[in-house]
Amino acid sequence: MGKKETIEILVEGGKAKADASMAQKLGPMKINIQEVLKVINEKTHSFNGMRVPVKVVVDPETKDFEISIGTPPISELIKKELNLQKGSSFPNKDKAANIGIEQAIRIAKMKESSILHNSFKSVVKTVIGSCNSLGILIEGKEAEEISKEIDKGKYDREINSGKTEIDEEKRDILKQQLDDFRKQYLGEIEQLKAKVQEKKAAAAERKKEEAPKK
Repeated sequence: MGKKETIEILVEGGKAKADASMAQKLGPMKINIQEVLKVINEKTHSFNGMRVPVKVVVDPETKDFEISIGTPPISELIKKELNLQKGSSFPNKDKAANIGIEQAIRIAKMKESSILHNSFKSVVKTVIGSCNSLGILIEGKEAEEISKEIDKGKYDREINSGKTEIDEEKRDILKQQLDDFRKQYLGEIEQLKAKVQEKKAAAAERKKEEAPKK
């Protein structure tokens, strides 16, 4: 049996397409690229809209191949869960969203096999930490407070049961918590945004002044 070749690629979940790079890697081995793409898309369908790392292990002699799917970064999974394009520009005050502990557990389950950890609870806390950097509340609270509550066992029932779904009533509660939090810092947020716009305007003006005159 010949030595197997490993090809690493990054694809859009469920929408992998043949490109020049893939053709250069798989073409010389006479591997059926369309068959590879079919399997990749089947395995990455749940990651629709996200970039997903994929490994294709090929036996050049038999033409057999195996495909292993990685998972997107935690931040990408969080944004996908909450339908966000990006996190907050001012994560300490301007919160982009409010996530339920059940949703954090779902993301933790996706990442559990791909990160080092000593317990599933620690994976959940890793997700919570990523929420913090994106400017996302958890159960209406900051990440640090939720992490302490997790350590004290407040969410053991949800974590141990693996609950990952929230109902409409819970969604309404999360939305109200987010609205209440935002009201506390509304004035400061507007000031911060105004300063950013001022800096952008000043930078544009400098660029205009430094541009060579025709």
